[in-house]
Amino acid sequence: MFKKFTNKFTAPEAEVQLKLSSNTISLGENLQGNLNVVSKEDFETTEVRCEIQCVERANVIKQVYDANLRTNVPRQVEETAVIYSAKPSLSGPTQFTNGETRDFPISINIPAGGRPTYVDINQRVTWTIKGVLAVNGRPDRTSSTSEIQVTQPSAQPVTQREVIRTVVMIPCKYCQALMDQTATTCPNCGAKRTV
Repeated sequence: MFKKFTNKFTAPEAEVQLKLSSNTISLGENLQGNLNVVSKEDFETTEVRCEIQCVERANVIKQVYDANLRTNVPRQVEETAVIYSAKPSLSGPTQFTNGETRDFPISINIPAGGRPTYVDINQRVTWTIKGVLAVNGRPDRTSSTSEIQVTQPSAQPVTQREVIRTVVMIPCKYCQALMDQTATTCPNCGAKRTV
């Protein structure tokens, strides 16, 4: 009876490992791999799945009220947005026995219209994936979360001649975001450019 009570607060005893064929993939391709489960007790799952997510974090300038100054002042804040999220199922309800090892094949399509992994001083786009053993009445057992690098598909060879233009970027005096040196206002905070 004590075990039934404690089971409500503990995930099943199992090792869950996510093994990907590659941690780098292009938009529009399928992410391949296996979810390896080694059970250390008897339990039943309602679903074996992966959870994949693309999140964008960006530093933006917002007007925030300052009580001391009694006015709105620009402040840099971080905003987060989930661009893509999916929970593809690898298996329906499954019974595991103590000492059992199972592999669940993974083939998840990364949408062609998604955003590639991107990192700069003001913006970051990351893709993460983890394996999940969903259990009714108990916490889920999950693998560690892995970050994957999602790239643009390789470009087709260009037969026409391209004109390459060099753009010199300078930092904004107020928010330090980079802007084209020919711009009259900062595209990030809207401040007028000073000479």
